[in-house]
Amino acid sequence: MNNINYPKITVVTPSYNQGAYLERTILSVIEQNYPNLEYIIIDGGSTDNSVEIIKKYEKYLTYWVSEKDNGQYHALQKGFEKSTGEVMGWINSDDKLHYQSLFMIGQIFRDFLKVCWLQGSPNAIDENDKIVYTRNGKETTKTFFYRKKHIQRGMYIQQESTYWRRSLWEEAGSHISQEYKYAGDFELWIRFFQHQKLYNCDAMLGTFRFRQEGQASTKNYDTYVKETLDILKQYPLAKKEYIKMANMQFYEKCQAVVNKFLYTIFRRFIPDDNSVINDKIYFDVQLQTFCSRIH
Repeated sequence: MNNINYPKITVVTPSYNQGAYLERTILSVIEQNYPNLEYIIIDGGSTDNSVEIIKKYEKYLTYWVSEKDNGQYHALQKGFEKSTGEVMGWINSDDKLHYQSLFMIGQIFRDFLKVCWLQGSPNAIDENDKIVYTRNGKETTKTFFYRKKHIQRGMYIQQESTYWRRSLWEEAGSHISQEYKYAGDFELWIRFFQHQKLYNCDAMLGTFRFRQEGQASTKNYDTYVKETLDILKQYPLAKKEYIKMANMQFYEKCQAVVNKFLYTIFRRFIPDDNSVINDKIYFDVQLQTFCSRIH
């Protein structure tokens, strides 16, 4: 396949002691055989079998290093500074790319020049790589975050599914913030929003892994949320955007009052019918299995 038809994509994997999952991450990238791939792994000086795994696949890598660093976002910055791809993104060492996703990413950025950053459909896998969760990613707009709905609903832009053009990276300062221990990705997205709107596609591009043990994003979620609020204060909305957001909030409050009134009226004429409400089956991260909310 001719690589002239596809833009060069840089994928960076930051890693530290993730030998249990690292090989699956690497294979999810290189087995796609994307013809214009730049794959970089920045290992933080792992003491498990990570380096052995990296060496096993080093002929497929553009660059790799294993040395002490200052955490994930420092590793990412080191990786992106080594990169030259027209399209950029990262996949952590316990997560995966979906089959042929690089071709979909390459095609979209090749065919739609106005797209400067892109999010695929958010999803998650379990420890054995089964897809156990999906959702609609179209709600996570700029306004969504400034209205703090991400806190109410626990929804964010999924990093594993997000890619952007180098031109946007440069426009936004060519760096990923190391000021925040957990929300460096969120800070980058808010900075991107200052320059370009986010596009979404329904395809699954990358996936997040639900794990029983050692999941920093779960253990430190409250700190992550606090950091997101600090970031939003750091990049306040323009007056025009703020007025638009206030008008939207007022409209939704009015809509909620009307809906509540209509619901009260219709309850008098329409009997309850629980059969029209779907029961919920959900994935329990700790049990690593599906459970039911049916009582």
